[in-house]
Amino acid sequence: MSERLWDTLICNALVFDGSGNPPCTQDLAITDGKIVARDDSLPQSRARETVDASGQWLLPGMVDIHTHLDLEVEVNPGLGEAVRHGTTSVVVGNCSLGTAFGAQEKNGESPVIDCFTRVENMPKRVLQKCVDNMHWDNTADYLRHFEELPLGPNIAPLLPHSMLRAEVMGVHDSVTRPPTQQELEAMLALTREAMDQGYIGFSTDSIIFHYLANDPHKEKRIPTQFASEDELKALLNIVRDYDRVWQATPDSKHLLTTLRRFFWTSGRLFGKPLRVSALTALDFKSTPGVWKRLLRLAKLLNSPLLKGRFHFQALSTNFRMWGNGVQAPIFEELESTRALIAYEVDDVEGRRALMETSEWQEQFRKDWQSVSPESASWLTRIGVPTATFQLDPEDIHIDPVTPVESWHNHKLSSIFARFQKYRRGETGPACEAEAEVFDSAPDDCGSLADFFAHCLRRFDLKFRWWLDVANLDPEITEQILFDDNTLPGFNDSGAHITNLAFYDGNLLTLQIAQRRGLEKVAHAVHRLTRAPADFFNLDVGTLEIGAQADLVLINPENLKKYDSNASRELVYNPHFEHDVLVNRSDGVVEQVYIRGCRVWEEAGRFTDSLGSETLGRALTARHSTV
Repeated sequence: MSERLWDTLICNALVFDGSGNPPCTQDLAITDGKIVARDDSLPQSRARETVDASGQWLLPGMVDIHTHLDLEVEVNPGLGEAVRHGTTSVVVGNCSLGTAFGAQEKNGESPVIDCFTRVENMPKRVLQKCVDNMHWDNTADYLRHFEELPLGPNIAPLLPHSMLRAEVMGVHDSVTRPPTQQELEAMLALTREAMDQGYIGFSTDSIIFHYLANDPHKEKRIPTQFASEDELKALLNIVRDYDRVWQATPDSKHLLTTLRRFFWTSGRLFGKPLRVSALTALDFKSTPGVWKRLLRLAKLLNSPLLKGRFHFQALSTNFRMWGNGVQAPIFEELESTRALIAYEVDDVEGRRALMETSEWQEQFRKDWQSVSPESASWLTRIGVPTATFQLDPEDIHIDPVTPVESWHNHKLSSIFARFQKYRRGETGPACEAEAEVFDSAPDDCGSLADFFAHCLRRFDLKFRWWLDVANLDPEITEQILFDDNTLPGFNDSGAHITNLAFYDGNLLTLQIAQRRGLEKVAHAVHRLTRAPADFFNLDVGTLEIGAQADLVLINPENLKKYDSNASRELVYNPHFEHDVLVNRSDGVVEQVYIRGCRVWEEAGRFTDSLGSETLGRALTARHSTV
């Protein structure tokens, strides 16, 4: 009886197995979606298909630990924007938001739309498309429904606290009163059920600019932020008992509260450690040096003294943020612009009417000044954040979407300087469109803040700009990224669909490591595969015999040349019927396999299998009981 043929044999690749050990040149065989052999020289005669991977790196499919792909997966289950960069497993349910309870549309409320719209900068009509595809109403059926989808990457869900509170209390009550004892017990019971079902953890949120989007609560933050400390402790005690992960965020206005809560990770203080994955270790321009304090804190929490299991999530590149008018995270922190964001997207006239009032204009000037570098308080100067972001006019660049061609890729400050000269009769306009903007400016347009406000009134959401707010020093970024107390992965994939694009974040971690040699690359692969899999209790991130064949082939020469900042594009997403900001790393990732099926090819295209076959699966925690 002849031996069964392997489905695919990948030959001559430099293999990084995710363990962190040095790579070696090997062949790898796949059958029925699993790795069945790995050796120095496997017989090609035993394979139906042979792939020559000479000169390429072979590694386990990478894990993205911070995504908001919960919504897109319902209308585009292939999730190609993640897959094309070598990601084969994604964590969802972050920041207390998710879809574990389905649409939750009852009593005139729509929690998914109410919470996701402003927190993750996703238009309501896009969210409604996703909500319309949700047919489950409980955490067990949510896991099961992935078996019915032509799923691309594996999905690992956290239980989201805001949605849990909305499920038990409703949105209105969850932001206006404490839970009753019966309601608290219901939340505890649902959390235990979810942990029994294998949910990998629990997420909360404390970021001060995360607001609801529906009336009558547009001035209220999302439900998780109204929980008492007793409620959080009770819920997290369950997470601790099951040895699952708490995904947490800091509260920049209440740092002592944040610090106290981070100490909940301690096994010495609480008998058993609580796994904590916290946002985020970044080198913010507004608080230089604060990253050092964060890393020292994490080291202390993980020390033999406290016996914690804690890391900060880290970003592998400069934090570049785009804005469409006032639609950007930075403007949710300011009273004047937050009032504009509260208007529905289509209500252009409502926003303009508000901006015409003298009260709004005065408040905007104050807000602009409050986050400018020259107004930095003594707290900020010693590294204590008083705002998440800082609006440095010298950082603002105009995007080509803005309807004044001569402004494209120029700094706003240089355009304002030309406007001042134009007003004094010292220069002419660069183009006719610029002349129209300059001539229509009010007489009292005497500062950069006034000029920015004038552009908002004139172009509304078509005034598109960008700035870098963190990780401007590559050496510091690398230091944070490879610290023992961080994990790469604050990519926010699937959120802020026109503001941010870090789908390629894992590739950039490999690129940084590549500059230091193959030993560093092996370490980076470990931190992108087996390390997050171990922390989140997932059975992925390995090339062991019998493992699901989630694999990536990397072209190291193209990786070396890749420029992420030059490779972002605003493209039309037909599933959303809306533009999205994405990364294009074509040529860096040669092939991607999920469950042994090739879904991305070296020609820079998806195969027919992605989005038409069920390849990925719902990932549940490897230890599903207490």
